[in-house]
Amino acid sequence: MALPSDYNHQSCSLARSLEIVGERWTLLIVRDAFYGVRRFGDFAVHLDIPRAVLTNRLKALVAEGVMDKVPGSGGHDEYVLSAKGVKLWPALRSLMSWGDEFYAPDGPRRVLSHATDDGRIGPDGHCELCGAEVAAADTVIAPGPGLDPRRRRDDKVSVAIRGERRLLEPLLT
Repeated sequence: MALPSDYNHQSCSLARSLEIVGERWTLLIVRDAFYGVRRFGDFAVHLDIPRAVLTNRLKALVAEGVMDKVPGSGGHDEYVLSAKGVKLWPALRSLMSWGDEFYAPDGPRRVLSHATDDGRIGPDGHCELCGAEVAAADTVIAPGPGLDPRRRRDDKVSVAIRGERRLLEPLLT
């Protein structure tokens, strides 16, 4: 018996969520949007994703209200996370933490801190200094001990996230 190609017939919130973000590349596009990527070309170069796939994923994310397509500078459209998309941050943060725990023997590739007090953000999303649950917009991401400098890339997204930066702030291009 062939497996179904979607989860539409399941009455499960996780299955429905996977319909939206479960395809290959989708969560990486969302992650890059948190990093401040907005332009189609920047997503394409940083992710090294086929342009047709990127087009399809962005259309789907816009159609589902996870991202908004907005006019950008220079007459080019840009993609920004909607309020619905920003609510994915705890899931992405948890997946990153899980990946660091099991697949980053030298430590996390990126560390998260609270913009308000520079406290480290734990896997549960709380600041280790003040105890607050830290929203994506109040999160600073910086290189961690597991970031291998020998695997550096020089596209503008990689250069921008090589240093410390606040999530959701647009990349300056």
